[in-house]
Amino acid sequence: MTLPRRQPAWSASFATTAEEHLDDVYAYLVYLTRDRSLAEDLAADTFEKALKLWKRFDPARGSARTWLCRIARTTALDWFRAEERRRRREERSAAPDRLDAGFVEGLSPELEAALRELSAGEREVIALRVLLELDNDEAARVLGISPTAVSTRLSRALKKLEEKVSIHV
Repeated sequence: MTLPRRQPAWSASFATTAEEHLDDVYAYLVYLTRDRSLAEDLAADTFEKALKLWKRFDPARGSARTWLCRIARTTALDWFRAEERRRRREERSAAPDRLDAGFVEGLSPELEAALRELSAGEREVIALRVLLELDNDEAARVLGISPTAVSTRLSRALKKLEEKVSIHV
């Protein structure tokens, strides 16, 4: 008869660890970004990365909370760098009027007005997912974010669009 192999005391499941520290990681990201919606996106990215790295977590080097906050910080810094690069690309690209005209051509005046009120990032995720019909993975690769973040951003952008269209009607 063989006895079941005993796991070390620290080997909590990832789900348990994530649930235990989710609020702390989210609060830290809200502090870093000063934006609750962005913090939600980054928290999702953080825990996605942490899940992939979970087997490499070493409790001898620090607590799970510290490890998760370190991943969250790296995720936020990566996002800030990517956002800065995106802004520079937009500034170098075509004039906003030309971009907007191409994006909204042939749409109803109400929808055109609502689209113009969205941010460039919101219009971009709508363009990739709705107009170009890219799937989440493809859009994520284009935007340099996770598929989960693409879904979240698209959902929020479409909700804003829907609210703006209903106001204009």
